Amino acid sequence: MNITLIDGLPCLTVVLKQAAQEVVIHNLLLDTGSGGSVFSVDLLESAGITPERDAFMRRIVGVGGEEFVVEITVDSIAVGKLSLDNFAIESGSVDYGFDFDGILGFDFLQQTGAVIDLANMEIYPHRT
Repeated sequence: MNITLIDGLPCLTVVLKQAAQEVVIHNLLLDTGSGGSVFSVDLLESAGITPERDAFMRRIVGVGGEEFVVEITVDSIAVGKLSLDNFAIESGSVDYGFDFDGILGFDFLQQTGAVIDLANMEIYPHRT
């Protein structure tokens, strides 16, 4: 999967699936410094991906400030050949002053064993 630059920052395309819904997100910030993966609540809701009634809500803090997010477990998340089933994402306002639809964080990168190849601007699974 190719990494593209938006305003000089690394971005990816991600596919989320939940029940019969699928959403392709093109402007997702690749952020190794973010512990979690956060997606735009508006984008998720427009695709029919919404939290359960008893979903966990929490406050997250980062360089862009703080916000409240709600946890949603999606059936699958994929970035090129990297994918996970039953993955917990966070849904929030994602208003960080850039035109991003969310953040792909360290949680996904670590669990998939992602290799970030900046020389070739690609992300792919670790090859053993």
